[in-house]
Amino acid sequence: MEAEEKLKRLYLLLKGMKKVAIAFSGGVDSSFLLKVALDTLGNQNVLAITISSPLHLKDEIQEAENIAKNLNVNWEIIELNELEHENIKENNPDRCYWCKLVRFSKLKETTRAKNYKWLLEGSNYDDLSDYRPGLKALKELGIRSPLIEVGFTKEEIRELARYKGLQNWNKTSSACLATRIPFGTKLTIEVLTRVGKAEKALKEFGLPFFRIREHGDVVRIEVHPESFLFVLNKRKEISKVLKEVGYKYITLDLEGYRPSGLSFYNQNGSTSSAVSPCRGFLKGSE
Repeated sequence: MEAEEKLKRLYLLLKGMKKVAIAFSGGVDSSFLLKVALDTLGNQNVLAITISSPLHLKDEIQEAENIAKNLNVNWEIIELNELEHENIKENNPDRCYWCKLVRFSKLKETTRAKNYKWLLEGSNYDDLSDYRPGLKALKELGIRSPLIEVGFTKEEIRELARYKGLQNWNKTSSACLATRIPFGTKLTIEVLTRVGKAEKALKEFGLPFFRIREHGDVVRIEVHPESFLFVLNKRKEISKVLKEVGYKYITLDLEGYRPSGLSFYNQNGSTSSAVSPCRGFLKGSE
């Protein structure tokens, strides 16, 4: 099915919902869904909700606010500390499930309090091919994912977002800071703050895409192989700023970026590769 036909189906789907709240991260997917909802239902029938928490950079919250203002949408921000929940703080492989359960339960409360009929989120059809335990929580809570229902791929969303004039149509995907930390390592404000500072510092070097992976006082930098030379040419400057953040050893992962770039220890002491997915909002690739 062509993207234009999918867009028509999305208009019809949203029109039937009449009044919707949307979990809004400021990412491409949720921005596109928000824009189409506004075009279909009008400002008075759409609410954008963003969660601010220790799992996300404050800069991302500011970006979401800027986009919401540009779209002239009703926007709510909710403060939430997921680390108050042991199932999230312990950072086990099912963390994303519990995180989505906590987050979207909170969002449902706001949706009902504001008298909006449906709560929507922006996962796309490509997400179904990944390990996404959080999608199970969404299903249990009755959260709708219109972009999946219609069959939109990430590439189609980017193209239509550009067509609709969204300023962030080519924004690099992001994911929560917990995905930078190996399963089995407890999440703390201190660790998340350090990872956040490292990501912000590295971003200022102009890398097109990267991930910080923390292993205690060792930080592992994942980039696509074509960016290896860039990192090596900047190795002294990068090492300096990351040591200032608090890391002792700075490494470049020669396998390059991969969603399963983290590992965790099994009960028998062996190490297994594991995806640490956290998408939805804020959402994105690992």
